[in-house]
Amino acid sequence: MKKRWLTGLLVILFSGIAAGCGSGDSSNNSGEDVVELDMYSWRTEDRAAYEEIIAVFEEENPDIKINFNPFEATEYNTILTNALVSGTGPDIVQLRPYSGAQTIADNGYLVALDDIEGIDNFDESYLEAAKGSDEKLYGIPLSLNIGLIYYNKAIFDEYNLEPPETWEEFIEVSQELKNNDVVPLSVGGREAWLLSMLHGVITPTAYDGNAFVSDVIEGKADLTDPRMMESLNRMEELTAYLPEGFTALDDNDSQALFYTEEAAMYVNGDFQLEVLENSNPDLSIGVIPGFKEEGSDEALVMNWVDGSYGVVKGTEHEEEALRFMEFMASPEFGQLFTDNLSRVSAVEGVTASHDIIQQIMEASEVNSTPYLMLVHYGLGSPSTKGIFEDGLQGMYLGEITKEELLEQAQENAERAAEEGVEKLEMIEEE
Repeated sequence: MKKRWLTGLLVILFSGIAAGCGSGDSSNNSGEDVVELDMYSWRTEDRAAYEEIIAVFEEENPDIKINFNPFEATEYNTILTNALVSGTGPDIVQLRPYSGAQTIADNGYLVALDDIEGIDNFDESYLEAAKGSDEKLYGIPLSLNIGLIYYNKAIFDEYNLEPPETWEEFIEVSQELKNNDVVPLSVGGREAWLLSMLHGVITPTAYDGNAFVSDVIEGKADLTDPRMMESLNRMEELTAYLPEGFTALDDNDSQALFYTEEAAMYVNGDFQLEVLENSNPDLSIGVIPGFKEEGSDEALVMNWVDGSYGVVKGTEHEEEALRFMEFMASPEFGQLFTDNLSRVSAVEGVTASHDIIQQIMEASEVNSTPYLMLVHYGLGSPSTKGIFEDGLQGMYLGEITKEELLEQAQENAERAAEEGVEKLEMIEEE
């Protein structure tokens, strides 16, 4: 198969923008020297909101200009890796959480941020998403993502249904909806990550939630544990309530079933709320943050830190970049982020103007559990998370048994642990 290095792409890509580490050209603005910093992100859809937030920082810091350069999420890892390895990288980078940040940090491309003012504005568990193997902090956590079941209030009212609080109630509600020819739950299976998201939302009370997570961390359990089999049993039981041919649907298809009111419920993260509201402003949306564990009065909410921002080691403007990191660690930034993007900021003490965002923020603070596959099984190439979600696709297609799925995932987890963090190298393009 013919392959070529991305050298040409990189030349084109970076020729029209500042070249990062050596690119912070100074200009004159009202008699002051202005340092320009390049900032990379994978959120092209957030450009307008970021520009508003950055404008607040620039007004408070007139000697700094931030050039926000977002790329398509599917291309970002390749673009960032090649930019860093080739030395043409930006000054500030958005980092994938957990293993993503750890890999870049361990390869020596980031500045440690442990002494940044404002670090105490974050829960310690959130900081774990942006640490290297040396336990130093290399990123300022951006947002807390929360896995949800969205539901259509009007459909629930039509059939006199209450939002389910337990798995058993969920099955009862789903069966009633199915009896009335309504698709109970909209989920796409063509994109494998949607299935691990689904697993993360609906199964923590099946695999014993945080007790199982603790056992995994302490080496007392692995992915072949009977509790994980129970979680797959739940995924299998769910099949009866998913759209016909759901394994061929992508997330856009799945969303459409929900916002056109063909499906009563939809599973994804809180980051899809704005998309759903914009797609159908008349849609009456409610959320189920998770199911209650036996003996608990509160739903168990699956969450994870979705990315952070770090400073590239070697930038000629480290001092200015660190000043922007301090801004991102501040309650001011957290509030701006939540207000402009309708997302849950990782900064503590932020309140949301959107009722649903405030609801899930409060639920997450009371009783939460990590996104198991992303937080604890993200290492390796392929990652165990990838093996697991590909296995879920195979399970639904009848190509692999549940036992084989768990065995393959555990074998990959052991391999990944032995290999450790991979070395970053130039990525070839097919």
